[in-house]
Amino acid sequence: MATFRAPYNMQTAESCHECGGTNCTGFFCHLPEASVKRLESISFVSSFPEGAVLFVEGQTPRGVYMLCRGQAKLSVVSEDGRTLILKIAGPGEVLGLSSCVTARPYEATVETLSPCQVNFVRTEDLLRFIRSDGDACLRAALQISRQYQNACRELRWVGLSRSADWKLASLLLGLGEEREAGNGMAGEPVTKVIPGQPSTFKMTLTHEEIAQMIGTTRETVTRVFARLKKQKLVEVRGATVVLRDKAGLQEIAGRAGITASEHPEPPSPSRGHHTTTPERVQRGPRVALATL
Repeated sequence: MATFRAPYNMQTAESCHECGGTNCTGFFCHLPEASVKRLESISFVSSFPEGAVLFVEGQTPRGVYMLCRGQAKLSVVSEDGRTLILKIAGPGEVLGLSSCVTARPYEATVETLSPCQVNFVRTEDLLRFIRSDGDACLRAALQISRQYQNACRELRWVGLSRSADWKLASLLLGLGEEREAGNGMAGEPVTKVIPGQPSTFKMTLTHEEIAQMIGTTRETVTRVFARLKKQKLVEVRGATVVLRDKAGLQEIAGRAGITASEHPEPPSPSRGHHTTTPERVQRGPRVALATL
């Protein structure tokens, strides 16, 4: 079956074989054919609009949500209403996997940031599948390992960084590296890497959402972006971000060509971030960075 147009003006596919996601690096996207057929037999395909909540932090897990198209944010909320975005998930990622495997409540709230196509697999079906399929079990382990690495990165951004410049530079470098590796968040085509050319990627996050990712305020994000632009380290063209001077950003991030995990930063007292409550009306229009 060919891909077709579904609600929300999104191109969807009825099966993994018809996905056409040749650039997708998802954990279950390139299983052997027999495994893919088994996975399809236990999956329920759905489409969701922007702003839909797939599951809520603390909810008993019903199953996993495999993101086929679109992007979604994973966030947690403190008792006083502060929001921290843990990750922006893209096509191929499996949401809620660790909770289903460990039979513990969902650890974060997942909200779509764009129209999404999602494959839902019930917990009991998923567990039977990964118990009986070695390839799927390995992919599940890789997904959980990636989640651990992401949690460590978030802790560095929020707790160990010395300035908002450090945080934002690290975030931009990380997003650029993800695009170059083919792990785009929003289903965009993989960025072709041309030696000597600046790294370019799409950014659909608002300043508020960026602030919630790196543990600072929206106003601070706006000021730091303006400073990076003035220094000609980055360029913004609508929703497209160009990293004009990666070496300069790496110097700010204290990386100098190595990954942040290989460059320990001396700990400093966490200043705490003052983000707003997770009400969607407070996010404003998704103008991304064009208002800078």
